[in-house]
Amino acid sequence: MLVTHIQMNQERNLLIHWARRLQTLGNKFIHQTSQDKKNEIQNDELIDFLKSVLKATDQSIKTNKREDGLYHSYNLINLNENSISIDRLPEMLEGQVAVLSSGFLNNHESLNVLDSLKASELFWDDQYSYILYPNKKLPGFLEKNIIPEDRFKASRLLSELVNDGNKQIVIKDQSGDYHFNSNFNNATTLKESLKNLPEKYKDLLSVDMDLILDIYEDVFKHKAFTGRSGTFYGYEGLGSIYWHMVSKLLLASFEVTKNSLDHEMDSDLIGKLFDHYFEINEGIGANKSPELYGAFPTDPYSHTPRGRGVQQPGMTGQVKEDIISRMGELGLRINEGLISFNFSMLRPSEFMEAPKPFKYVNLDHEITFIDLEPNSLAFTVCQVPIIYKIAEETSITVTNQDGSEIRFENNILDNKVSTSIFNRTNEIYKIEVNIGK
Repeated sequence: MLVTHIQMNQERNLLIHWARRLQTLGNKFIHQTSQDKKNEIQNDELIDFLKSVLKATDQSIKTNKREDGLYHSYNLINLNENSISIDRLPEMLEGQVAVLSSGFLNNHESLNVLDSLKASELFWDDQYSYILYPNKKLPGFLEKNIIPEDRFKASRLLSELVNDGNKQIVIKDQSGDYHFNSNFNNATTLKESLKNLPEKYKDLLSVDMDLILDIYEDVFKHKAFTGRSGTFYGYEGLGSIYWHMVSKLLLASFEVTKNSLDHEMDSDLIGKLFDHYFEINEGIGANKSPELYGAFPTDPYSHTPRGRGVQQPGMTGQVKEDIISRMGELGLRINEGLISFNFSMLRPSEFMEAPKPFKYVNLDHEITFIDLEPNSLAFTVCQVPIIYKIAEETSITVTNQDGSEIRFENNILDNKVSTSIFNRTNEIYKIEVNIGK
């Protein structure tokens, strides 16, 4: 594992400052039970504290960037007497989703993460999607619990124990390999057994105790144990697609793309972000064939391990991100309580070429149909039909249940109409949005 030592005074001072601010403000929140009072905290104190936290968080994200353009997801911290070291776990899809959604990266940096992700071992060509963790070959049973010979010889105590035929700590097998006693559950049981060695090993133990514990950790890597992500090939483990996380990636990609559109970034950048978003979307089950997906494409499943179709059917959390992304893709926006429509990510292929009825459930719990014309599409917001039509000019027509109409000469609804939709008052029959060419 890559070990990074924190040596920069600037980082150290920043972390110390953050810790002190946390301690100071934390004390202020503690109840003074003897006086039955609460300490008060001033706004500027809280804001100052949050600024310190943001600085520390930003610095943490910055130092977690990998050489391949991805970001480390989880770190293991080692606190020594005069230093701090960090062990990095392997790359994970979760970390890339987190950094894309963090708000720390600018749009160009976000594009670099998406490019790096597509070129990484996390991309699965056959499924055109992303796995949770890199695939790897796990050691077989006979390959486990073997102490490297050079590490074994580094300890005089271990050598003496084997020479004396003492099997309390290690044994030597017929092949000449060295193994820790199989009864040890963890370093704690090993430490207890070391303390229970005969008195004649006391001097060697005082010298080699820490070394033997380090060897034990090197052999088993208990500290880096992450459960199924490092031991299973199924159940969202090694080499598996976890569909909920792919949908989180889709949403994160949408957020970045939307941000680039809102800030009117250059067209080349926006185009590349568009490509990533729609490529990720195409890799999700609903856009796959049954043969490739391994089930009905519209049914949600938990994960896909290599060599098999999707596994564990059920309404997973994936559905939430897919709906949010889809509504964003359709252009639904809500800002300061007002509904508006943005068509920047809407593809021409979404519009129907031929007439077709649109089926939905209205607020009276009735199955209802609206006949759609060519060059249109429809969806609902709080059970109110929204119908998009291609037209010469952009405008919105709101048709009420009594047949009256309200017209807006832009793409934004006013507070009254927006509130009526949110409150499901059932005053509105449909909303037609004309999209100017």
